[in-house]
Amino acid sequence: MPAGPRARGHVRTLARVLAVAGVLAFTLFPAYFMLVSALSARPASGTEALLPAAVTLENFRFVLVEAGFLRYLGNSLAVAALTVVGSSLLALLAAVAVARFRFRMRTTVLVLVLTVQMVPLEALVIPLFLQVRDLRMLNSLIGLSIVYIALALPFAVWMLRGFAAAVPAEVEEAAYIDGCSWGRMFWSVLFPLVAPGLVATAIFSFITAWNEFILALTFMNQSEKYTVAVGLRQFFGQYTTDWGQVMAASTVITLPVMAFFLLVQRGLVSGLTQGAVKQ
Repeated sequence: MPAGPRARGHVRTLARVLAVAGVLAFTLFPAYFMLVSALSARPASGTEALLPAAVTLENFRFVLVEAGFLRYLGNSLAVAALTVVGSSLLALLAAVAVARFRFRMRTTVLVLVLTVQMVPLEALVIPLFLQVRDLRMLNSLIGLSIVYIALALPFAVWMLRGFAAAVPAEVEEAAYIDGCSWGRMFWSVLFPLVAPGLVATAIFSFITAWNEFILALTFMNQSEKYTVAVGLRQFFGQYTTDWGQVMAASTVITLPVMAFFLLVQRGLVSGLTQGAVKQ
């Protein structure tokens, strides 16, 4: 006998559940494997089994205490904070300028901003190195932050420009009629409306500064100035690698990114679903 509508509905529901479970398992398995390997008590590596034979925090203790990874975390947090603040502020002002003001070659400026984003990072390493060297900012966290701000600006300006352009001009005119100056209108009216887009650009800037490796390795020649991406390299030996320590360091690197994303994820969802205009 053919199956009834209720039976077919149960089959479709079960198929959806299995599909979602399969996607989640495929997506989360690398994180699970990384954590299991970091907690494994095996002397050489923790990659031989999906479940550790014995659980230990020795790998984390070694990474944070003996390997000095806390210093690298502090360096990366400082660089990421400067990058997020600097790129968000500059991108917001630039986005408002290209969205609201009319000037010559305005479209050309927008195209050039998008074109810069398409240039491969490897092609910029030598020019950026020469510029940073001439400014005497090699081996400087501030110099590295300035470079990251420049890398994050094209995407941030292009994205925020859409949010700023979506704000009706009548909203600003109403603020002027009520006696607001441009600065007061910008802070009290325009800024809250483009804040969701600012959250999205802040996440992009944070990830750019946190995960970048080539420029940090090129500009830094003192180990105490390394970021986490460069500091992770010390756990790879020439002839052997302790994968437990590598995975523990990778877990430590991942946690701040997850914490930052969870902190701002509501603003990100709001920005992606509602646009720049509050309902």
